[in-house]
Order: sequence, then C-alpha cells, then structure tokens
Amino acid sequence: MTEEFGASYEGAVEVLLAEGTVPASVYFDAGSGTAGRQVSQWSVYDGRPGIPRAAALRAVCSCGWTGSEQRLDCEAIGGRDFAEAGDGQADACERAWDAHTANVEASTIPLPDTITMLLEQLEEEIDKLAKTSPIAAVRAARRTAIAAERVGYWAARSTLHDLTNPRQSGRRARPYRECGTQRTGTSGPLPPLRRCSACPLRRRRVNSQCLNGWE
Repeated sequence: MTEEFGASYEGAVEVLLAEGTVPASVYFDAGSGTAGRQVSQWSVYDGRPGIPRAAALRAVCSCGWTGSEQRLDCEAIGGRDFAEAGDGQADACERAWDAHTANVEASTIPLPDTITMLLEQLEEEIDKLAKTSPIAAVRAARRTAIAAERVGYWAARSTLHDLTNPRQSGRRARPYRECGTQRTGTSGPLPPLRRCSACPLRRRRVNSQCLNGWE
C-alpha cells in the first residue's frame, strides 16, 4: 500500500493455477473448530494434499491493474521449500507493482514547488521538535492533520462539484469571511451566519448559503 494513495493502490502477489484461474483462499483449521483462518498468501499453494499448486505468480493492484505472469518451474523446484523456491518470482511481482505505482504518481497532477518545499520543511521541523519535546511534536502533528483535513475537505468537494457540474466549473467561487465554504460570486451583502452541521470538525460558523448540497 502506498502512503499517498492508500487502499486505492494496494498491491499483492496473486496465484495462478495451471489452467489460468485464481484459486480460492485456503482454510487452515486450528483444531478448535472456531479458530481457523482463510489464507491467500502465495507460498501456501505448494501442492500439499487438499491444496492446489501454483503455476505462476503475478502482481495485482486494488485499482484493477495486473502485472505479467511469473512462471514457476515445478521440475526445477522439485522438493525444495516452495516459499524459498518461488521467492525470486515473488520479488519480481513486487518490483512490477512498485513500477506501476511510480507510473501512477508520475501521471498525477504535480504539486507546486513551493508546496513541496513547505511540506518537506514542516516534516523536518516536527522531527527536530520530537527530539527536544515529543509532546509538542505530537501536538504539532495533530494541528497539521486538522489543517490538512479542513482544506482537503473543501478541495475535494469543489472537485466533486466540478466533475458533476461541468457547465458551472468555470464559474469563480468566492469564499465567505468566516468559513472555508464557498459560493458562486454574487453581489450584495452577505446574509446572516448560522452554524452548519455539514462542516468538518463542526467548529466553524458558515453562511446559510454554504454548499451543503454538494453531494
């Protein structure tokens, strides 16, 4: 799983059988009848009684991407430990997934250099603070997370609005004085403020015409 993209780009090594199908998870009974577990780790498909033997491995990603097959030579493996014998193919799958996520990152909208530098500097400063005052560093990290959640919330809603309302995406939005919410620019005084239950963290008072309907 990547730090930036989270579960949207979560990788795994998938097993393929000789006929090209993906086997079901293997159930291991712990003996008590209630403590068993399902396992899909590639190394368990070694052909022992009741378990199919893997013929190939491939990298897969939760985004739907799949890598090329890495064939397992059963004759060459012989009686060797299956996990050890297939380690090279598994490593190739992991490298393929790393290359895939690198391509995804390269294709995303680049951050301005000033933002990248500020983020790096902030991380370095919090690391320095942790050496002298760990509690203060924890507070700084928490404040950073709150700020990121607040600005990210409205940025995400604006993006969703543009995607679902392409005809209005070119209209400028003017922020309210006391809130991160926005409305399309209009003239005249701002109407009275009220508390908005849709605002993140429930901490800001926003205008009665805030974009609660952006769903």
